[in-house]
Amino acid sequence: MDLISFGSVFLELVFGHVPELPGPGEEVFTDEFALSCGGAVTSATAAAAAGLRAGVCTVLGEDLGSQVVTEHCAAAGLDLAPSVTVGTQAAGITVVLNFDGDRGFVTHVPPAGRAGQAAVDRWPAVLRQFRPAWCYLHASPQVPGFLRAARRLGCKIMLDTSLGDERDERDAIIECAALADIFVPNSDELLRLTGCATIESAVAAARQWGVQLVIKRGAAGALAASPDGGIIEVSDGVADVRVRDLTGAGDNFAGALIAALLGGAALADAVVAANAAGSRAVSRLGAVGEISGAGMSMGLLASPAGVGQVAAALAAPRQRQAMEQGR
Repeated sequence: MDLISFGSVFLELVFGHVPELPGPGEEVFTDEFALSCGGAVTSATAAAAAGLRAGVCTVLGEDLGSQVVTEHCAAAGLDLAPSVTVGTQAAGITVVLNFDGDRGFVTHVPPAGRAGQAAVDRWPAVLRQFRPAWCYLHASPQVPGFLRAARRLGCKIMLDTSLGDERDERDAIIECAALADIFVPNSDELLRLTGCATIESAVAAARQWGVQLVIKRGAAGALAASPDGGIIEVSDGVADVRVRDLTGAGDNFAGALIAALLGGAALADAVVAANAAGSRAVSRLGAVGEISGAGMSMGLLASPAGVGQVAAALAAPRQRQAMEQGR
């Protein structure tokens, strides 16, 4: 296998641009809405679209989100063999609201779907069984041991950081970054991690971690900064698109970057491909784009009579299973 992406997965309910967020007792309307999925499937989807043999290591359950993720993986050619299935809810549910050029989230992650220590403890065995060339994951206090195991097995590591974690888990993220082959934060995250005021000083501080940095800068492209002092600014590949949703852009960037590197591209050329993937991602709603026509779950969601059934499915996975068997 070329790549395994590790982490939680999510069913995404994505609302396009809203003029403002509603206050108590208020309602706002948007002209755009999409159902999508994200988390660990996002980078793997981008890698598979670029021709890699990509897999996902996550926890799936008896819930609608897990079913949507499973159907998406089948359609995208992703291997779920590294994942496990449990008899309860596992996929997260996230509502994405796009406003003021950014997005906000309301998210629930069931206990079974969180990438806690118990989940991470099985990841080294997944590496030993499937022997991927690369693994991709987000930094957390639980993963340094896994990263050391990956290095011992000769698996290359691309590491990102999750939204907001650089504020609360700075030391853990820096420890993880020092164990990675490539660290791909965005510029704001790197500034907060280093405590620096400029990107130049942040890059200089981050060189102490001894990791290849690829710093995402949105419409400006990316910077590739090596530990030995070289910096390459890459803006090629960025397309002039209407930005609809930033969700999953970084994971799409990472999946395309790994694919290009495995294809033999030099780092600067690989960043061009990653920039292009990031541009495609922000031009659509949802981390992997809008999902439609993906079998039973999408048919259920499209049916007006199914709205109440969907609510029940999200709240009670076993009730959903019984309902489906009776259809």
